[in-house]
Amino acid sequence: MSLPAGDAPWPPPHLGPALDAMNTWDTWWSGDIDRLERLYGGGTGIGPDPKRYQFAGGVVGRLARWWWGTPTAPGERRTKLHVPIAGDLCGGSADLLFSEPPRFTVDDDTTQARLDDLTDDGMLATLQTAAEVGAALGGVYLRPVYDKDIADRSWITAEHADRAVPEFTWGRLSAVTFWKVVREQDGQVWRWLQRHEPGVILHGLYQGTAEKLGQPVPLEDSEETAGFAALVGEDGSIPTGYNKLDVVHIPNQSSRRWRSQPKLKDLGRSDLDGVEPLMDALDETYSSWMRDIRLGKGRIIVPNAYLQSAGPGRGASWDPDQEAFAGLEMLARGDASSQLTVAQFAIRVREHKETAEDLVNQILRSAGYSGQTFGIGGDVAVTATEVTARERRSMTTRGRKILRWRPALAHLVEALLAVDQYVYGGALVPQRPTVEFEDSVQEDPLALANTADVLRRAQAASTDTLVRMAHPEWDEDQVQAEVARIQQETGTAVPDPMQLGDLP
Repeated sequence: MSLPAGDAPWPPPHLGPALDAMNTWDTWWSGDIDRLERLYGGGTGIGPDPKRYQFAGGVVGRLARWWWGTPTAPGERRTKLHVPIAGDLCGGSADLLFSEPPRFTVDDDTTQARLDDLTDDGMLATLQTAAEVGAALGGVYLRPVYDKDIADRSWITAEHADRAVPEFTWGRLSAVTFWKVVREQDGQVWRWLQRHEPGVILHGLYQGTAEKLGQPVPLEDSEETAGFAALVGEDGSIPTGYNKLDVVHIPNQSSRRWRSQPKLKDLGRSDLDGVEPLMDALDETYSSWMRDIRLGKGRIIVPNAYLQSAGPGRGASWDPDQEAFAGLEMLARGDASSQLTVAQFAIRVREHKETAEDLVNQILRSAGYSGQTFGIGGDVAVTATEVTARERRSMTTRGRKILRWRPALAHLVEALLAVDQYVYGGALVPQRPTVEFEDSVQEDPLALANTADVLRRAQAASTDTLVRMAHPEWDEDQVQAEVARIQQETGTAVPDPMQLGDLP
């Protein structure tokens, strides 16, 4: 296949339901109050009936009936409060996966040395960002890139799911087109399309409108694509140096809502899918809590005559944050105490707190996480085993995600090695690595030391075993070197009597 040739709707209509859902998840993830109000139609009301849309049917009415769809009454300031729990969820998911860098190993020593250089060059930060994006949008794409002008090695970059048109064959990504708006002027939109197929990347620049892709134009028409004009062949393609697809798609979790739609069923599911009503209720709860605090400020109601006048004919003004204000039209009397009324409303702290905590726990549980992962449940020092037990649900979710990340990372690193060898040369042999994820829960060093001491005194473990227990991240050479140093310091480094040979 190739890039689109004619004027077509863009993005493709079949992606409409997925892009709408991604826009909703992205809005919650961003934590932008203005975007939330635009999404649910809860801006400042205009006219005599600002809530008329809440009685409407269809999508408009359904969105308007959300708390974020409730408009602010005319003349009132916006007092809605947003709790960024969506960002906490997605960030926590990325931390569970990549709090420690994964380990990539290959058989060839030269290839391993180059792979270590490639993976140390900011790969962990890219993987953490990609994991957070994938948790929010339901999936993410990773691919190798290079630029000889700024680096002497290739690296990986993440492409977001709401700017991709994927094609799947038997559940596996077979081709994908990434698109980007590079210019907008006078109602015209220039889009840069990059179609990835096995062995090649096709580049195309299109001039159209907000809804239509338009017609292809020369790459020189945009500053962002002009540099590729001299690199592409007659068919608009650039070889990658890798005979397979150089892009991997990592779905966050199995899709629920699109399982019966053939073109969407292989897309992933966001951690925020299904918990949007709960997040809406949480924002309403916190806003109500803050409203109680705002209205519960102590007031002293006094006559107008007790306040400062704005001048003859100008009446009197008041500050809502001042401690005393005019609430009644009355004459001042000599006995002022009988005319001072103290107003102090109750602030329902316990009710709001318990409601908010229950909503947070329900959101975390529905998303597949334990409250302990996000600091709920106290900061009492416990062992790694106890932490794992308390965070069992989070660890189970992490394990499910690793099942998707591990084969994708193996394919990605093989493509990265192939592209690096093709562009920069070298004696490396591109091959698929073994991928190992580190434990996200680390043992306490003191607990490890105590365990090793008990095992040594019980003569139940060798020095080699104890070193491996205390330093599970070390390789064989590091372990043997440490064992040799310990034996030398303790005076146990004696020759093997079986290797002494014949005595004189």
